Amino acid sequence: MMGRLLPLVAFAALAVLLGVGVMMNSGKDTSALPSPLLGKPAPDFALPVLGEPDRIITRESLLGAPYLLNVWGSWCPACRDEHPVITRLAESGRIRVIGYDYKDEPEEAFRWLAQFGNPYDLIIADVEGRAALDWGIYGAPETFLVDAQGMIRWKFVGPLTDEIVQQQLLPVLETLE
Repeated sequence: MMGRLLPLVAFAALAVLLGVGVMMNSGKDTSALPSPLLGKPAPDFALPVLGEPDRIITRESLLGAPYLLNVWGSWCPACRDEHPVITRLAESGRIRVIGYDYKDEPEEAFRWLAQFGNPYDLIIADVEGRAALDWGIYGAPETFLVDAQGMIRWKFVGPLTDEIVQQQLLPVLETLE
C-alpha cells in the first residue's frame, strides 16, 4: 500500500513547493537582472566609432556629463520596438544618448539607422562583443545610465518603454542633475 502512495505523496510535495515559489515571486519584476556594476565605475574600454575605425572612444573620453549607453544591433527585433523610445529620449535633450552597436556588421548597422533614424549622439561599435563581457551585457537591448564621473547608476535589460523611462530612469536621472 505504501509503495502505491509514495509517488502520489512525492508529486503532491513537489506541487506544493512549486505553488509556494510562484506565490513568493508574484508581483515581482522578473525581468530585472541585478548588475554587480551598479554603483561602480563603468569598465575601461577602447572601441571605435561606427564607420570610423581610427576614432577610438574610451571610458575617459565620455567623462564629464552623464550619458545613457544603449546596447542595440540591427539583428535585434526588440531594438526596433525600443527605438522610438530612445529617439524621444534623445530628442528631449535630458541626457546624451550613446549607442553601443553590439555584434553587428557596420553595413547592416548603417542600413538599420537609415531605415529607423539615428538618435544617438555617438555610436561605438563592438563587432566581436569582447568589451561587452566587461559591461556584463547579456544581449540587446540593454541600457545603462552612467553619471558624469563614470559610475553606473542604473541598468535595464530588455526594450525600454515610455513607462520604464518615466517610472525608473527619470527618477534616477533627476538625482544626478
